[in-house]
Amino acid sequence: MRDFPSCFGENGVQVADFSSSSTNKSAQNLVTCVYQCRLGGRSGLITVTWSKNLMGQGLGVAIDDNTNQCLCKVEIKPWLFSKKRGSKSLEADSSKIDIYWDLSSARFGSGPEPLEGFYLGIAFNRQMILLLGDMKKEAFKKTSASPVPSTAIFIAKREHIFGKKIFSTKAQFCNNGQLHDLVIECDTTGINDPCLIVRVDSKTVMQVKRLLWKFRGNHIILVDGLAVEVLWDVHNWLFGSSLGNAVFMFKTSLSAEKLWASQALSDPHMSHCSWSQRFRDSQSQCLGFSLILYASKSE
Repeated sequence: MRDFPSCFGENGVQVADFSSSSTNKSAQNLVTCVYQCRLGGRSGLITVTWSKNLMGQGLGVAIDDNTNQCLCKVEIKPWLFSKKRGSKSLEADSSKIDIYWDLSSARFGSGPEPLEGFYLGIAFNRQMILLLGDMKKEAFKKTSASPVPSTAIFIAKREHIFGKKIFSTKAQFCNNGQLHDLVIECDTTGINDPCLIVRVDSKTVMQVKRLLWKFRGNHIILVDGLAVEVLWDVHNWLFGSSLGNAVFMFKTSLSAEKLWASQALSDPHMSHCSWSQRFRDSQSQCLGFSLILYASKSE
């Protein structure tokens, strides 16, 4: 989370130091997911990183407590040279952490994150605190963890994507949210007045004209009835080197004022009561979720 972009003010997004690590092709094949969890009687964060390069596919897990102290960090080497199923046990802060995985039957799309046929389980003192994948029954059979469903909350995702003028990915905008087709379109080659378009499930939800003047900004859209703030920074696409990134952030943690402002963008006839309820629902279901996309122009 510490190297995620930081957003300031109403007019733009300032990006943390990401360009040096994401100008090579290997960095574009990373997906990082962050989950808030319970570590006994305290809160913590689990960061799961899926990677893909010429050597194969890999997996990294890091667990931090509520003071940002790293309790453990495990890197599983590319699967070309290691087992596609296995486990690791560690001792940290007088606690036992067990990590179990089985990706022997995993199915992948174009990215490094498995789509189905896998599980990744993390147990803290024999209690499952995070369980990913569609093979949950198999996961509990292989572990000695208590068969209590994990209460981890998906709070952030960072992904590297690339294309020439169209950048696409699968995205959800809150914990346990519906999976959507997300497309960002921007042609900056030989165009005097480039335009930025964002589509969700083939529907245009945002269009930014005069991009040379509005290369940084923010806008509010509606997805699944929830207000989502979109922040963009395409400065490197327009004025930087050919290897530069653009960055996009989709946030569901909105202030009430911004939610009221988005009313005019969606339905000017929606009642104040309806928006109050929708704001309470969005806060209770999806508080604090962020999707961050680093988009690189391919040659």
